[in-house]
Amino acid sequence: MRFTTEAIVISSIKYGEADVIVKCFTASSGLKSYLLRNILKSKRGKLRIAMFQPLTVLTMEAFHKDKGTLERIHDAKVSYPLKTLQSDFSKTAIVFFIADVLRYAIQEEEQNMPLFDFLKAAIIWLDTHDEIANFHLLFLLNLTQYLGCYPDDSEKQLPFFNLLDGTFESSSLNLYCHEGSKVQVLRQLLGTKFDRLNAIKLNQNQRADFLTMLLQYYELHLHGFKKPRSLSVLNTIFN
Repeated sequence: MRFTTEAIVISSIKYGEADVIVKCFTASSGLKSYLLRNILKSKRGKLRIAMFQPLTVLTMEAFHKDKGTLERIHDAKVSYPLKTLQSDFSKTAIVFFIADVLRYAIQEEEQNMPLFDFLKAAIIWLDTHDEIANFHLLFLLNLTQYLGCYPDDSEKQLPFFNLLDGTFESSSLNLYCHEGSKVQVLRQLLGTKFDRLNAIKLNQNQRADFLTMLLQYYELHLHGFKKPRSLSVLNTIFN
């Protein structure tokens, strides 16, 4: 079936000498993988490899067989030209980190417009703002709303956060209960919008400790989730 849809590029992997397999989260059909034949050698085709960098927002015409095989892109254009994400080194590190997270966190091959709209809005916000040191923390936390595991904040005044159940507790119930500055950061970020990020001041230890806890939360709640390989680069930049 032929679709015209917006799509967000998650990853691009070289396949053979000239082909590339691209994974995208589409507005019409959720997660899809496409085989781009001869794109690394072709100079006259409609598609260019530069269009398929991580988190690029595209409008594309694609053919979907929906049989679990690689799909085909007939035509594509960049629907939101990125201004800073590929030229600002700090933002580029965040982009690769987020793309790594999405590669393992999103599995659904069906339409999810709330998730698509969240991802697109977050990408545009990152591209157009400068105070971004805590962006990845809030992004990962807010992403859990669309993955079905957002923390229960009804009793967030309690001292412990239970990663296993996603709840605040009055005492430590298991090995996955945390307290202290990591939980304080969680309280600050819960319910926060991106435009309020500049009001949250964190030092390098708070940022790194909270991110470690948050990635453990992902590992506990998302089947097959793996710690992103780009994490060390991100920590180096923001520490």
